[in-house]
Amino acid sequence: MAWTWLGVAGALEVVWAVLLKHTDGFSRLGPSLATVAAMAVSFYCMSRALQTLPIGTVYAVWTGIGAAGAAVWGMALEGDPATAARIFCLALILAGVAGLKLAS
Repeated sequence: MAWTWLGVAGALEVVWAVLLKHTDGFSRLGPSLATVAAMAVSFYCMSRALQTLPIGTVYAVWTGIGAAGAAVWGMALEGDPATAARIFCLALILAGVAGLKLAS
C-alpha cells in the first residue's frame, strides 16, 4: 500500500507543478487554491508512504515522478523542446525510480 500512496503523491506533485504555472505568482485565486490543495494532498500521501518506506527512497521516487511527469507534460502540452537528450535523461530518471522500487 505504501507504493500506492507514493504513486498518488508523485502524480499530485505533477498536478501542482503544472497548476503552479497558472497561478501567475499566486495572483489568481482559483489556480492558487487548486495548487495549494494538490500540494497538501501530495504531502499527506507522501507522509503515508513514509510510514513504511525509507525516506531516501520516498523522496527520490516522489521527486522523480514529479520531475519526469512535469517535463513530459511540458513537452506534450506546453511546447517545451522534446530533444533526444531530454528524452534520454527522462528515461534515466524513470530507470532510477524503477531501480529504487526493485531495491526496496
